[in-house]
Amino acid sequence: MTAGVDDATPERGGDWSVVDGDADALVVYVHGLGAPEAEALNQAYTARTALRNQGVRHPVVSYTWDSDRDWAPAKRTADANGPALADWLGRWAADDGRPVHLVAHSLGARVVCEALRALADAGRRNAVATVSLLGGAIPQDSVQTDGRYGDAIATATPNLVNFHSGRDDVLGWLYRFSDGTNAVGHGGIGDATATPATYRDVDVTDQVADHYSYYEPNAGCAPAVADVVR
Repeated sequence: MTAGVDDATPERGGDWSVVDGDADALVVYVHGLGAPEAEALNQAYTARTALRNQGVRHPVVSYTWDSDRDWAPAKRTADANGPALADWLGRWAADDGRPVHLVAHSLGARVVCEALRALADAGRRNAVATVSLLGGAIPQDSVQTDGRYGDAIATATPNLVNFHSGRDDVLGWLYRFSDGTNAVGHGGIGDATATPATYRDVDVTDQVADHYSYYEPNAGCAPAVADVVR
């Protein structure tokens, strides 16, 4: 699924019939900035391999969006894709009912959190079984109870886990310079006293050495993510 820079109605595409009908759950991987479709699919496959190595047998599919652009347009495109992802999640919950686990890397966290907002606005509670943010490129105060996504996190999923690494220099330097704020994927939530009931921080600094290692089979935090999506 892709969207134009300011397009609020993304073009939809993809074949969900390939999902194993015997599987008891589904993992949807959402990539971050600068990932053309081939790279997005490669990341999803890598994440699938990492989870398989931890004994997770759920099918892993990729939600692709038009992220191969400059920072400001990419953020707008991420916003536009949130409702599109929410629409599919709502339909899946109504038509299929098997649990869906969202795993989002980098700016993919913005797509996913915007999807949670759209689900919450539509009154769809717990359409998403779990959310795992890997190096989330969204402001650390946006996930607080008084932040942009606080209410949606508390409403639309019973379990959101934010995996953050203090060694993630892309978030620690480039994101901080571009957005003028700290990323939730670098140091966790800004104010721990304003944590939504369904939100949890997990510090993976010891396991994740850089921005692109979270979902790697031998260098990331796959064991901890696997514990969330089992």
